[in-house]
Amino acid sequence: MNILVIDAQGGGLGKQVISELKKHFPEQSIIAVGTNSAATQNMLKAGADEAATGENPVIVCSKNADIIIGPIGIVIADSMLGEITAAMAAAVGKSRAKRILIPMENCDNCVVGTRGMSVTAKTAEVIKEVAALIS
Repeated sequence: MNILVIDAQGGGLGKQVISELKKHFPEQSIIAVGTNSAATQNMLKAGADEAATGENPVIVCSKNADIIIGPIGIVIADSMLGEITAAMAAAVGKSRAKRILIPMENCDNCVVGTRGMSVTAKTAEVIKEVAALIS
């Protein structure tokens, strides 16, 4: 399985997701793509096997991914304070990968029914979904 984790801003969500993925699925290779160098560095610190930064890596890596994980903003152009370009959102949306989108209540996007869930609880849901896909 090619697992791609995409994050923006400080990469904190991606860092937490990668850390948990590595605990539960140490044999799986994880590629991290940050929209900026801070996000990329934080995901590398969490244990990503490979990493890149910027729009083109999101486009290229989305083509080869089996699973794409990230905040819901990765499929919404101009979200995450403008860090997600239309080309990035389109690449993730067009990918043949299974997308695991984590609802976040910021940047003018609201997914009803998810308020009050901590990032830790959301990450636990990601792990359950990945486990189902891997098995």
